[in-house]
Amino acid sequence: MSDIDKDDVTGVDTTGHTWDGIKELNNPLPRWWLWCFYLTIIWGVGYTIAYPAWPLLNSATAGMLGYSTRAEVAAEIQRFEDQNAGLTSALAEVDLTTLADNADLNRFATAAGASVFRNNCSQCHGSGAAGAVGYPNLLDDDWLWGGTMEAIVHTVEHGIRNETGDDPRYSEMPAFGEILEPEEIDQVVEYALSLSGADHDAALAGPGAVVFEDNCASCHGEAGMGDIEQGAPNLTDAIWLYGGDRETVHETVVHSRFGVMPPWSDKLSKAEINAVSAYVHQLGGGE
Repeated sequence: MSDIDKDDVTGVDTTGHTWDGIKELNNPLPRWWLWCFYLTIIWGVGYTIAYPAWPLLNSATAGMLGYSTRAEVAAEIQRFEDQNAGLTSALAEVDLTTLADNADLNRFATAAGASVFRNNCSQCHGSGAAGAVGYPNLLDDDWLWGGTMEAIVHTVEHGIRNETGDDPRYSEMPAFGEILEPEEIDQVVEYALSLSGADHDAALAGPGAVVFEDNCASCHGEAGMGDIEQGAPNLTDAIWLYGGDRETVHETVVHSRFGVMPPWSDKLSKAEINAVSAYVHQLGGGE
């Protein structure tokens, strides 16, 4: 006597499972489905033999066909580099002041520079080059070290205030908290705010002008308009790299600022440096 339960209606064996009085039938899988399943197993085994598949400690099995997606991408990149070799060579040697006269090379430089910027510069200056607190906005006309094409190239190549570049832009603002009295600091802060038309205490700004002339004018200029040769900011245009509110300006005067940009001459080719300089220059703020 068989213990297997059969469905009364269909006569098919059941699995013994029942839900709300409904029995689960034990119908065999269709032959076509089984053969498809077996073929996928065979195909899978063959794939792991022919192509990279099984992870190892430091790599993966190479596969008998020697196929590599990395090699395929590298070959594709090399193909485009070979196609653009003439333009790349010309870009590395071009006088950037005449770049706009060569429409094809200028388009290539701008497109290539955008790629270089996104890969290397956007982390600090932002994807749209609008900067952030402590990182210059490259879209405006406020260039600490000059916004000419040649000036931008020099800044990109050598960086700012770093210890690894051959000829970095270099200047250092003193920490006036160690030089001036607290009252003098309050006075010069109010005067600095007055230069850009910000709300300020006129009673403190008056004597602050004297403090400014004695301690700050040598870099920022007597009128506070800055000096690109020293990287001294213009204090009259209301463009503040670290913020222009009273507390932030006070912190800047007391502790100073010392932003650092790495040199890119050891990471980028001359063509890439020229390209990203051309890209930045045409964003709108270049001189």
